[in-house]
Amino acid sequence: MWVSGVKIDYKAVGKRIKIARINLDMTQEELSEKVQLSPSHMSNIETGTTRMSLQTVVNIANSLNVSVDQLLADSVVQARPILESELQEILADCTPEELRVIAEVATAAKAAIRRNFAQGTKN
Repeated sequence: MWVSGVKIDYKAVGKRIKIARINLDMTQEELSEKVQLSPSHMSNIETGTTRMSLQTVVNIANSLNVSVDQLLADSVVQARPILESELQEILADCTPEELRVIAEVATAAKAAIRRNFAQGTKN
């Protein structure tokens, strides 16, 4: 869905909800009860197969002790601080060897993305 030129990626939002829920050791049923949704609707939200109201997004964020920005990071234009924080969390417990591999993969991915973007703007 496009909102003011920004596409809401409901699958990415659902994935972030699921990750935040799992990080709290909370079941899908517990979260659905907290936000007063059916377990099947919560499942559909986490898989990105249904849209949710703004009130539902806020209720979920509050129940998971995260900001709405964190859940919508893929759709928020000014999401850099959130994404940098996520990267820091990912890297926090890495060994030096893991960091080296991740840095190499990130460098290659960045180059490929920029190459593809440059090719796309030429077409």
